[in-house]
Amino acid sequence: DRRLLQPAQVCDILKGVILVICYFMMHYVDYSMMYHLIRGQSVIKLYIIYNMLEVADRLFSSFGQDILDALYWTATEPKERKRAHIGVIPHFFMAVLYVFLHAILIMVQATTLNVAFNSHNKSLLTIMMSNNFVEIKGSVFKKFEKNNLFQMSNSDIKERFTNYVLLLIVCLRNMEQFSWNPDHLWVLFPDVCMVVASEIAVDIVKHAFITKFNDITADVYSEYRASLAFDLVSSRQKNAYTDYSDSVSRRMGFIPLPLAVLLIRVVTSSIKVQGVLAYVCVVLFYCGLISLKVLNSIVLLGKSCQYVKEAKMEEKLFNPVLTATPGKPSGKQQSMFKSSQGSSTDENGSTSVTNQPVHQKENTPSLLVTSNSDQFLTTPDGEEKDISQDSSELKHRSSKKDLLEIDRFTICGNRID
Repeated sequence: DRRLLQPAQVCDILKGVILVICYFMMHYVDYSMMYHLIRGQSVIKLYIIYNMLEVADRLFSSFGQDILDALYWTATEPKERKRAHIGVIPHFFMAVLYVFLHAILIMVQATTLNVAFNSHNKSLLTIMMSNNFVEIKGSVFKKFEKNNLFQMSNSDIKERFTNYVLLLIVCLRNMEQFSWNPDHLWVLFPDVCMVVASEIAVDIVKHAFITKFNDITADVYSEYRASLAFDLVSSRQKNAYTDYSDSVSRRMGFIPLPLAVLLIRVVTSSIKVQGVLAYVCVVLFYCGLISLKVLNSIVLLGKSCQYVKEAKMEEKLFNPVLTATPGKPSGKQQSMFKSSQGSSTDENGSTSVTNQPVHQKENTPSLLVTSNSDQFLTTPDGEEKDISQDSSELKHRSSKKDLLEIDRFTICGNRID
């Protein structure tokens, strides 16, 4: 199938067009009016609004990932394939509408955080920070397995990065209002440090108690790191269809398009570019960002290869999966399971949606092997009654998923199968 453009190039062009269209659409949203509208609300109402926005952000991310997947699928599928969907143009408009609405949602979230920073008694900011400790209550006393902890770790990474971008937007808007006075930056600095420190402290305490109560060793985080590194390395192969960051962002449930649209909109409205020298500085800054991205990708790829070799998972990058009898994997597959300690044998487990999958029969049994570490980790020693109850519950559950098979569903909270 000879194409004018490769599938990865088609996806990049679609992303760029969506980014440009949504950027111009965001000019019709007045940030100042939204700020004063939110500031006129009471403290308790803003606290409820902020919690609702966090839930809506996760739901938007889950729904938006499906929209973008459908767009990439229809734009890159083979031409001789019979179309059983509405087409590329409707999916494209759905994707534009989703990115625009999600960018507005993140803008409201950033505006609410900005109001909390500018409140006189800082009561709203204190209440919002106390919301992080409620997260400990909802997570610590639940039963977690390795896969569930991996999902929650990915969700925490995505949440922390999003909060950093929101704090950057708040600082840009406040510095613009004070004519870029550096003295005001030191006024914002303690509050920014308090928000970041509370996020880090809550995550440390949460993961420490979850691993303690469920008898999970700290070595499991090296397996999580190797799984993410495997996603990055496998997507840089010769037959990869998307950029290397897509596989990792999909696993974490992170969609960068709405956040990028909002950040570009805020930066361009906060910083005025006037004169030839200013445009030269912008071009040099853009070239610096490109150089930083290339350097960052080289470092990440090198570290990922190192982690994959340490986990002995490099065989999966090159060797195809052998066909085995149902319920009885081959000897090579068994050795691969032992060496990877719970990693998936499917080398395409994290590939993009643009890879056209082969339709399999519904009754094909699973070839996954459950390791001893994936059993119920919260079972106390010496209680045979609890063991029998847990084994009876296991029959009614679906087969446990491997780390490499966990995808974007992590964004829907601490999902426990």
